[in-house]
Amino acid sequence: MKPVIVVHGGAGRIFKEREEGSRTGVVRAALRGYGILKQGGSALDAVEEAVRSMEDDPHFNAGCGSVLNEKGEVEMDAIIMDGKNLDSGAVSAVKCIANPIKLARLVMEKTKHMLLTDRGAHLFAQAMGIPETPGEKLITERSRERWRNNLEPDSNPQEFQKDLGTVGAVAIDSEGNVACATSTGGLSNKLTGRVGDTACIGSGGYADNHSGATSTTGHGESIMKVVLARLILYHMEQGMSPEMAADTALDYMKTRVGGLGGVIVVDNSGEWAARFSTKQMSWATVKDDQVTIQRSLGMISAQLS
Repeated sequence: MKPVIVVHGGAGRIFKEREEGSRTGVVRAALRGYGILKQGGSALDAVEEAVRSMEDDPHFNAGCGSVLNEKGEVEMDAIIMDGKNLDSGAVSAVKCIANPIKLARLVMEKTKHMLLTDRGAHLFAQAMGIPETPGEKLITERSRERWRNNLEPDSNPQEFQKDLGTVGAVAIDSEGNVACATSTGGLSNKLTGRVGDTACIGSGGYADNHSGATSTTGHGESIMKVVLARLILYHMEQGMSPEMAADTALDYMKTRVGGLGGVIVVDNSGEWAARFSTKQMSWATVKDDQVTIQRSLGMISAQLS
């Protein structure tokens, strides 16, 4: 099996001043994950590394670029899933951790549970020796300015939500195993303790060797209503291609609950898709040593040297 990785940096509207940074960030993440796959590494390691790369990139709404809740704090969600055995780990409403995706994997591998939240996740992180990162270090000036703007009486928080950058990755390795990972800071000025789709298995992501893997981005409440990630894999199990399954599920979410979003998909034969119903979505994939990225007028591919 030839390895494949696909990553996304969020669906919505990418402001012009962030286009280049977002594009560079997803390519960097895809290459890091692909480097692991090329050396015979697992899909699980590849998606974790790709997402961790984007958590460390302030251009995205994850890790150090996360948006702020109503109190001006960072609260993050993340999930990772292994398609080989359907094991999954997730964390929600976590604070003061640079890489929630790493903590999510530890939940999967070091506990009998699948999801830890808030205080419990914090205590588990301490027990696992995860260093605590001061909350202020995770806050960018862009996130703080967005938060302040949304506090204004005449503000429109929904307008600012269109420029969010949840991150995710899906991959298949040389052994034919698939995996997914997704991480986010959530919605700007959200209620304290709000948890979106990302940490919810079947919504923010799903991976099953019998069909494939997917990671989602977009309006979290809409994604949860239709269980978008699992819905895509269901359509693939009925014989649809990754692209058709993604389009069908996104169209259903739009017509049924009025929600917009984006998805990346890889099936168990290595075919992939990156589809969205929003205006834009930053994404990149590497297959056969060829990098393919989204441009405003279509896709551009380049061979690795």
